Amino acid sequence: MQITETRITEFTEADKRIGATYVEGEGCYIRLWAPKMNQVSIAWQGGDTVELTAEARGYYSGFFPDAKPGDRYFFVTEGGENLPDPASRYQPEGLFGPSEVVDQSYDWQAEAYKPVPYDQWVIYEIHTGTFSSRHDFQGIIDDLPRLKKLGVTTLEIMPVSAFSGDRNWGYDGAFPHAVQDSYGGPSALKNLVDQAHQMGFCIVLDVVYNHLGPEGNILSRFGHYFQDCYHTPWGEALNFDGADSEEVRRYFLQTVWQWLTEYKFDGLRLDAVQTIFDTSPVPFLEEIARLKTAAEKQRDQSLGIIAETDMNDSRLIAPYQKNGMGMDSHWADDLHHSLHALLTGERQNYYQDYGSLDQLAKIYQKGVAFDGNYSPFRKRNHGRSYDGLDPKQLIVETQNHDQIGNRAFGDRLINHLDFESLKLMSAAVLLSPFTPMIFMGEEYGAENPFHYFVSHEDKDLNKAVREGRKAEFDFIKNVPDPTDRHLFEDSVLADKSAVPRQKSGVLFDYHQHLIALSKIIRKLDCRVDYDPENEMISLAYLGKRESYRTVLSFNENPVAFTMDHIDQYETILNSALFETGDVEDTDVETGIVLAPFSAIVLRKKM
Repeated sequence: MQITETRITEFTEADKRIGATYVEGEGCYIRLWAPKMNQVSIAWQGGDTVELTAEARGYYSGFFPDAKPGDRYFFVTEGGENLPDPASRYQPEGLFGPSEVVDQSYDWQAEAYKPVPYDQWVIYEIHTGTFSSRHDFQGIIDDLPRLKKLGVTTLEIMPVSAFSGDRNWGYDGAFPHAVQDSYGGPSALKNLVDQAHQMGFCIVLDVVYNHLGPEGNILSRFGHYFQDCYHTPWGEALNFDGADSEEVRRYFLQTVWQWLTEYKFDGLRLDAVQTIFDTSPVPFLEEIARLKTAAEKQRDQSLGIIAETDMNDSRLIAPYQKNGMGMDSHWADDLHHSLHALLTGERQNYYQDYGSLDQLAKIYQKGVAFDGNYSPFRKRNHGRSYDGLDPKQLIVETQNHDQIGNRAFGDRLINHLDFESLKLMSAAVLLSPFTPMIFMGEEYGAENPFHYFVSHEDKDLNKAVREGRKAEFDFIKNVPDPTDRHLFEDSVLADKSAVPRQKSGVLFDYHQHLIALSKIIRKLDCRVDYDPENEMISLAYLGKRESYRTVLSFNENPVAFTMDHIDQYETILNSALFETGDVEDTDVETGIVLAPFSAIVLRKKM
């Protein structure tokens, strides 16, 4: 498609790329889109202030042969105000400080890296600031051997775009091209990707294209990045289909190309795409998918684009050649919601739509609970059919950052379920036909919260955040203050090597086994059998050479399971007996009794 080829030229030729682009042996090219300004200069720290050259469609440019990586600069308005570069790659002095020229080159070591096939992905979601006591990318690198032992294949890193202060939940980034300084900056992020690849991990970056953070967001000073036709839960919607939207698209699509080619991420997770409002004939999301295809050709490997959505819209993962959006997969929360409501009994908010075993069986069969049927919570029909689509295109979880952090106290599932129900829920997700995801700490039963937290510099903004949080949870007393540093500190995972062995060790070993089985069974066709009388769901994974049967019991009493030719199967996992990580190889002759709220896995004898 011609538009994609044009974009790539804009993103790769130094004199066309937005921002500061350093070329060794030449100098630094500067390009800015600022149609709201009649004149713009660049002020180099410790150097000259030079007026930029005005070009068509609101662009300004300049070339500086003596500029080098590490040099810092501001743009200067007609009124003499200093502003950082909206396409800054690095803000080492914070959102209001100068932008820094970055050397894009990196000495990559993972030359032999081959990505894990997409249908074998087991995703592990990480918040950099709270994953370790280091609060940075190196803290993730230090723990890669443990994650390798766990068996996860793909790291999903929550947003790293520059935000205000030194701590943030992740979705208040103000500079989409820049890497947060307190996490380590651009080179440290590339090192994380390189180290992950050397250990055989795929690595995906969570990006936000539906809003910008409330502090340090200067885009509207330069151009028409926002529009008032639509609104998001976080404020103004970005302008992807109005006047000047071509330049806005170019700005954000440049980050897609940057992450997939320069930083060598294996994919992107797009935040809340239902709030990316766009009526264009070629939607912004389709452009992302097409850019990904071009990046795959350049890198000679497959890449993945994951959409987050709560709309149950299968068009997102339909190919763009068939008028879909071309996303490779999307988060599918119905499985989580159904399991959570069923096992905890919670029915507040959207959980009022969930909680029956009939519904859970439908999700295993159809992928979603709502495929066009009526939603009491939404008070309208919701979703569409997923028939004919690969279930591995749906990403499911027992919990994720939203399902924890969006709770008033950031409480995890382990705080609400007994040990056996917790193991059952993990099996129900990891042994499903869908692509599973684990939230950091879940694998060993971390009990500390994952709060919503911020560190804005503006006192009035902090006050507004506190009041907004209280209003959101007006039915709860003593809602934690998101600006309190203790919330961030309480959310930091403990030193994994110091975690007591008892329950946490059992859970880690248990997750190891579930993950290993997940990689095997998702290669096979899945058939769903439902026994409402005994409150059991059976997932039969059938292959020519091997077959497996996962049985999930949601019965509060012991219940017997049997099937045709059960004597040809052996038990390879029983959640109720899983204490040391050892797996009992029990021959099954006439049936097996499942303990209350438990899971078993049977394998056909060879």
